Amino acid sequence: MVCDSLDLASVNRSPLAMGLLSGKYGPASQLPTDDVRAAQPWVDYFSDGRPAPEWLARLDAIREVLASGGRTLAQGALCWLLARSPRTVPIPGIRTVRQAEQNAAALRLGPMPPAEMTEVVRMLAHDPLRQAGSK
Repeated sequence: MVCDSLDLASVNRSPLAMGLLSGKYGPASQLPTDDVRAAQPWVDYFSDGRPAPEWLARLDAIREVLASGGRTLAQGALCWLLARSPRTVPIPGIRTVRQAEQNAAALRLGPMPPAEMTEVVRMLAHDPLRQAGSK
């Protein structure tokens, strides 16, 4: 990793994929028209104000691993990032005190164990979007 070789930290903006990794959005979810995720072309996690089906499929593939060990989905995603590198600083967006507390609890839970990291990588290795070079 570049950060390791250059002795730098990595600040990860939107580590929860603009809320998609929180698990609160499903195929029937519709974002309000004034939500930044609803119409911005740079946000491919959502399309026409709805969660993109391909991203929901990715989440479904790894949902069980992320939520194992008593973690919420969001905590699992943050723990995954923490396990990738001790130099990472995830900055999740929050709207409530409860979200802040739950996200901060990921630090207490610590990095995702190596076996779970391997499982997530294995599950996503067969992802057609990843193989096509998408995000």
